[in-house]
Amino acid sequence: MSLPPLVEPAEELTIDEVRRYSRHLIIPDVGMTGQKRLKNAKVLVIGAGGLGSPALLYLAAAGVGTLGIAEFDEVDESNLQRQIIHGQSDVGRPKAISAKESIAETNPLVDVVVHDERLDNDNVMQVFADYDLIIDGTDNFATRYLVNDAAYFLGKPYVWGSIYRFDGQASVFWPTLQLDGKQDAPCYRCLYPEPPPPGMVPSCAEGGVLGVLCASIGSIQVNEAIKLLTGIGDPLVGKLMIYDALEMEYRKLKVRKDPNCALCGDHPTVTELIDYDAFCGAISEEAADAAAGSTISVVQLEHMLKQRDNGERDFVLVDVREPNEYEINKIPGSVLIPKGEFLNGHAFAQLSELTEGNKPLVLHCKSGVRSAEALAVAKGAGYADAVHVGGGVVAWVSQIDPSQPTY
Repeated sequence: MSLPPLVEPAEELTIDEVRRYSRHLIIPDVGMTGQKRLKNAKVLVIGAGGLGSPALLYLAAAGVGTLGIAEFDEVDESNLQRQIIHGQSDVGRPKAISAKESIAETNPLVDVVVHDERLDNDNVMQVFADYDLIIDGTDNFATRYLVNDAAYFLGKPYVWGSIYRFDGQASVFWPTLQLDGKQDAPCYRCLYPEPPPPGMVPSCAEGGVLGVLCASIGSIQVNEAIKLLTGIGDPLVGKLMIYDALEMEYRKLKVRKDPNCALCGDHPTVTELIDYDAFCGAISEEAADAAAGSTISVVQLEHMLKQRDNGERDFVLVDVREPNEYEINKIPGSVLIPKGEFLNGHAFAQLSELTEGNKPLVLHCKSGVRSAEALAVAKGAGYADAVHVGGGVVAWVSQIDPSQPTY
């Protein structure tokens, strides 16, 4: 079902704009009026990363008049596998500035507004206020809930996308939309009332993502934005699009408004912005409790390893990452037992042999999150003196052994 166009058309297109957008103008559904609406539109893209890169480039190419970029990170070499808006010469530079320059090359007729800051409760409403539509390209749950709630309070449509390894999802959340005289459209909380338990869903940095999947989902987000802005087609309002890149399969599911939704339901309990970090949690309470007083630094670990090499002490160093991560880099002298083996209990037969003679247990992962979760399980299984390495392999490579690659 088509919706009314989100923005009014601009007064006119210049000769340069007519030439540039001619392939849009000859599509009857878009035409001159639709292109004028795009010219008059203001779209905010949150993140200039995997999803934000294709989204920003295609929005610019399509002629969206004003593009906002909310991004505070810098370009890292590991980004270049998927974040096509950046290049090798941009490594170390602010992503927002790199993205702005790439947009200028794609379409100099577009105005770009840079919000080089982390979105939080203090600035999100002000940043969102000037835009017609929000596109979310983030990969963490705290920001997703923040974006969803702020967009709801301001009555703005929110185009959401998510990617992980070979799987992608996309939808449009707009619960303040009036359909047949009532508000029937769901919000993100209707689909996901609560975030997953901490540590259950890895980020792209932890679990990886197929680079080209970003283009697939990012372009779908832009497609939905264009439909909303111009009032054509049937947007993904109340629908969830699921894409499996390995099977090359698209599925579309109905998403209904939840009358018990904490935000947009009949009796809302979320009536203002909340503490989203606390709501989502980086690690579980059990992991936080286990890590308290049982966390060592990579500098301490290096000293312990030297003592072990000299025969002055002994301990077992366990890497709880996945085997493919272990192939990229490792802390010397570590033994690989993935976190999942701790969770299902299979790790402890091997640990019993490794720690024979009451050898202390030291756990580490990529950054310290998974090892804290494994530490909680280990302590619960009787390894009361076990510790984990804060910062994990990332800190080891950064502070101790920069000759190893990062990921």
